[in-house]
Amino acid sequence: MRRMLLSCLAAVLAVLGLGVASSEASPTAASVTVIQAVPGASVDVSVDGRQVATGAGVGDVLGPFELAPGSHRVAFSGGGADVEHTLDVKAGASSDVVLHLPAEVDGDPVVHAYAAPEGPIGPDKARVLLAHTATVAPADVQVDGQTVFTNIANGEFADADVPAGSIEVALLPSGAEADPILGPLDVSLEAGTLSMIYAYGNPRDGSMSVIAHTEALSPDGSVQPSRIDTGSAGLAETPVTTFADGAAGGPAAAWLLLGALAVLAATGAVRGSVRRHRRAGPPSSLSG
Repeated sequence: MRRMLLSCLAAVLAVLGLGVASSEASPTAASVTVIQAVPGASVDVSVDGRQVATGAGVGDVLGPFELAPGSHRVAFSGGGADVEHTLDVKAGASSDVVLHLPAEVDGDPVVHAYAAPEGPIGPDKARVLLAHTATVAPADVQVDGQTVFTNIANGEFADADVPAGSIEVALLPSGAEADPILGPLDVSLEAGTLSMIYAYGNPRDGSMSVIAHTEALSPDGSVQPSRIDTGSAGLAETPVTTFADGAAGGPAAAWLLLGALAVLAATGAVRGSVRRHRRAGPPSSLSG
């Protein structure tokens, strides 16, 4: 009897061991979205040599695609674009790969990748990542007429948790006080969501606009923002603090900082069009 029990136990342990090995061999896939932000171009897109789109136009949001953790090649061709980007992804992570123009006029298209800010979010908050992918020099962000971010250059970004709701924002040439590059925009952000937002185009030819897509976030059960991150962008010389519990006003500097990061997620009156998408359904798998 004892020998039989030991044999059964060994068999159970062997099965469990196989289950663990199987789980380790099949890690959670990463989610990758590809965004075409080159005005007037029609490009083909491939991932690891497999074509995922043909004739993608400006504003197209492709995916999300499921990719195994590790390195992958995302390539763009056609429409003046011939560029490839190597993307390293982690299990369960989400990121965007954006094809866009550089700051200099008539420059060749470039690619930047932006990792989606992870983690749950507090009640009545929205999370925003804003990236400068337009053909303009470093820019400043104004909120209700006050400059709160300075010298955001092409390829740079900022992200934070912000109060859900509306505010008026504008994007201006760095150091300027008038003639916005984009806006003023009446911005509206939905609570419990992440918005990935990209400014693109050239104000000189009227192609300046934004592309945005959103996804739902899980709640963190708190009453304060769980994170404030300036990304790679520059802050105006203003002190920054988080909100007081349940305070509607909070420190003025904090409201300005957090509101600034909502700069281009416009769903109201916008000078120009806004390309906005909500992720729906599971990602498309590129395995096999």
